[in-house]
Amino acid sequence: MMPEIELSGHARAMLQERGILEEWLWRTVETPDRVESGSEGNLHFIKAIPEYGGRFLRVVVNPRAKPPRVVTVFFDRRLGRQKP
Repeated sequence: MMPEIELSGHARAMLQERGILEEWLWRTVETPDRVESGSEGNLHFIKAIPEYGGRFLRVVVNPRAKPPRVVTVFFDRRLGRQKP
């Protein structure tokens, strides 16, 4: 996995504004359901969060930053929910 990852100011603000627990962010990065390559070389870590109704959390990381940095984090409405 990647070395130490830091949170951008924007990512910290989005956690607070969107009511996303930091624990969910780290769980998503450490044990994603899947990882996608995004635009500009970013990595998108995606994981269903049972405590949030099975909605999929998307954590966007810039792996080229030193250290790698979480750019933003959000529940991806396009992906719907994981069925129990």
